[in-house]
Amino acid sequence: MTALRARAPHAGLALLIAVFALFFVLPFAGLLERGIGGSGTWDAITSDTALDALTLSLWTSAVALVIAVVAGTPVAYWLTHARFPGKGAVEALIDLPIVLPPTIAGVALLTAFGRKGLLGAPLDDWFGLTLGFSTVAVIMAQLFVGAPFYVRAARAGFASVDAQYERVAHTLGASRLRAFARIVLPLSWPSLAAGAALCWARALGELGATLIFAGNLQGETQTMPLAILSAFERADGLTAAVALAILLLAVALVALAAFWLLSTRGRGTA
Repeated sequence: MTALRARAPHAGLALLIAVFALFFVLPFAGLLERGIGGSGTWDAITSDTALDALTLSLWTSAVALVIAVVAGTPVAYWLTHARFPGKGAVEALIDLPIVLPPTIAGVALLTAFGRKGLLGAPLDDWFGLTLGFSTVAVIMAQLFVGAPFYVRAARAGFASVDAQYERVAHTLGASRLRAFARIVLPLSWPSLAAGAALCWARALGELGATLIFAGNLQGETQTMPLAILSAFERADGLTAAVALAILLLAVALVALAAFWLLSTRGRGTA
């Protein structure tokens, strides 16, 4: 009886873990069960709509990721080491899109960069440049919601590197840029790779901000999430929506596996 009582908490914990895991596994199982082998699945995956949306999603999210890494890396490093009044407010502002509902992000982008926006109106009046409802708007929406994930992870990675390493490098004659490239980057690489993966995944799956700020035009602004939404809204579009969802899931899994391999390789060589 005593042994049974001792095992009860472990059994309860195991049951809780199993139920929690099942909650996350079942939706994917249902998706695969409905889509694989279903009539019309292959036609939906190979349709012009799917291929156009997938191509657009892949290259726009890649551009957003590159911009996030190029601009976000120095910002993250600066925020890690700088000390100034209002630093917490700056960090909170950068992190805000992480918790911001995507629809609000889309409206915010529209009021800033749309034809009647704070910057969009002067750009349209003076240069005839329209950002909203274009492919550029897709990239801007993906960057807005995805970049904070990279900056946050990069800050954590840079903070984990002992500043003493850089000081020693400086005393040996290394410039700040050389010390950063040869010491800080290799040591913080796993965090940077994880942040890049999160940034890209968030950009690839972006829906609300893209819909409001960029629209849903096939071949121009219709990304995979928007194509799935459009298919689902049709009376007979569930099969197509499931097929497109499986395609996007497969692409995301392959890419995230690649990011994981890069991260573990960097951790092994650091």
